[in-house]
Amino acid sequence: MSLPRNTERSTTVECLTKDRDAMLAFYEFPAEHWDHLRTTNPIESVFATVRHRTVRTKGSLSSTTAKLMVFKLLCAASKTWRRLKGTNQLTKVSAGVRFENGIEVIQVPENHAA
Repeated sequence: MSLPRNTERSTTVECLTKDRDAMLAFYEFPAEHWDHLRTTNPIESVFATVRHRTVRTKGSLSSTTAKLMVFKLLCAASKTWRRLKGTNQLTKVSAGVRFENGIEVIQVPENHAA
């Protein structure tokens, strides 16, 4: 049994309205970082190489050799990772500088004369 069309629309609108801030949160970061922030699953993409190799060797490794293999696979995979755009903005982001629509918001003191 399917929902009537109006119910589907209102549920969709409610969901989008409720999650609006979370969906648009990347606008509060520098525009150079947007490509990196809009990815679907950064953790999965980092460990995909490791997962593919360890599944094939399941049960044939000790915990020590498994850790060594994972380390070496990550080292090899890291050579092909893209560099982060806008690395000069990282210190600002970690310092709590506010960005709006990808542009740094510069606060002018109120007692500043024009």
